Amino acid sequence: MGNTVEMRAIFGKALEEMMAKDDKVCVIDADLARADGTWYLRNIYPDRALDVGIAEANMAGVAAGMTSFGFKPWITTFTAFATRRIADQVAISISYAKRNVKIVGTDPTITAEYNGGTHMSVEDIAIMRAIPGILVFEAVDNEQLRQAMPQLAAYEGPAYVRLSRKMVEDVFDSSYKFDLFKADVMKEGSDVTVIASGIMVKEALEAQEILAKEGISAEIINLHTIKPVDEETIMASVKKTGCVVTAENHSVIGGVYSAISEIMSRKNPLPIVPVAVMDRFGEVGLLPYLKDAMHLNVSDIVEAAKKAVAMKK
Repeated sequence: MGNTVEMRAIFGKALEEMMAKDDKVCVIDADLARADGTWYLRNIYPDRALDVGIAEANMAGVAAGMTSFGFKPWITTFTAFATRRIADQVAISISYAKRNVKIVGTDPTITAEYNGGTHMSVEDIAIMRAIPGILVFEAVDNEQLRQAMPQLAAYEGPAYVRLSRKMVEDVFDSSYKFDLFKADVMKEGSDVTVIASGIMVKEALEAQEILAKEGISAEIINLHTIKPVDEETIMASVKKTGCVVTAENHSVIGGVYSAISEIMSRKNPLPIVPVAVMDRFGEVGLLPYLKDAMHLNVSDIVEAAKKAVAMKK
């Protein structure tokens, strides 16, 4: 399916619609409103589209304070700044204080491309998963984000929303029905479960087709909500297939691989093989180059699936 709309435009439009319906919804930026697609909102709602400048920690603190007056703030910046730069404010001012703040991180890991290693937050999910009380969600495409935004807004409590800024390939269409707390079984299979998030879902679906030609039946699951994990869907699939591959645009430490391993070690220990960024920083490059450099290609998922299946024997 073709796509000509950037994900940041979907995000901005969803915020606009929420701000029109609820005069307590507001957005706070840290000098990246143009980059993140929220700049135009200050022309429509100048009193609720705020910018603190390059002061992300202040952004988190201001948002936490505004909730005391009934506001429902969405703070937005690049993933590196939305997590590791403001981890203390997120932990104490927002989550410990049980504040209803939505934290939006854009350009996760290799999608940062030319912004390079300093902006590639290979560890953002790990940071947010480790902070008590925060929901962690990663959007796959525009349709999923469009449906997710109202449900995220309705969720009472802090949430971390991870999304691309630019163009992403369509995975879902208007027939899709999103549930914030339910993982999506994209394709059913019997030999291996592939659990993917974000941009890796498209790669996993392509890998499934290649594996099918080689006689391996892969079940593809989109884990959009990484905390809390939909354990019921995951374990039902794992018990059927007997092995797992995780595919994520994130470090192998603390993300989807870790979340699934934690569950399986408690409930049903079975072979699990990760496709993820190994213990390294990012670098400058375009997406195709970075997929190769970080081993996040379709071929990497195919090889991981074969390895997982072989480990069952």
